[in-house]
Amino acid sequence: MTNPVALQTLMQWLSPAYPVGAFSYSHGLERAVETGAVSDAQTLHSWLQSIIENGAGCSDVILLSAAFQAQDLDDVQDVATLADALNPAKERRLETLQQGASFARTTRAIWEGDLPDMAYPVAVGWAAKQHDIPLETTAYFYLHSFVSNLVSAAIRLVPLGQTEGQKCLADLAPCIETVANIALTQTLDDLGSCCFAADIAVMNHETQYTRLFRS
Repeated sequence: MTNPVALQTLMQWLSPAYPVGAFSYSHGLERAVETGAVSDAQTLHSWLQSIIENGAGCSDVILLSAAFQAQDLDDVQDVATLADALNPAKERRLETLQQGASFARTTRAIWEGDLPDMAYPVAVGWAAKQHDIPLETTAYFYLHSFVSNLVSAAIRLVPLGQTEGQKCLADLAPCIETVANIALTQTLDDLGSCCFAADIAVMNHETQYTRLFRS
């Protein structure tokens, strides 16, 4: 990406400071820590790698790419409907729809444009197209932001030290790049998930006795 204004816009959108409420969600990680499935940096790395490769990480990039390549708003709404239907649990649905609506609301207020409330990756993909931000760069930044938020949650939940958490994120960088590259070549027909432990964790999180996060 050579346009510094577009790059700055994308960095702002996917910054922890952008008011989408990402800090409120753990994507089932809180339940995984509660059960002991994630207890240290090594198990966190394995858990996140599985989500990136086989769960929402890959699926979100496919949805983002489909939204970016949509011809008009009707096509985008079809992608958004599919993204909504794919959520395996109520909390996961809340996670993507609430963040997407918050992203759309803030982005409309600052940059204007035709950006309805919809699932988070779909909203980001459509916004990137409207503002001429390259798809590949958007996909990499989005996936990195997604994983970074989960690492931040793990630092508070496990708990992990800041250095351990950042090392885990750095170690996952090749995985993020590889999955983003593969997902960008795929279509909606390739959507699928086999991250059952994470799906069950977020389902059980709903009835967990004490919770810091909304998913």
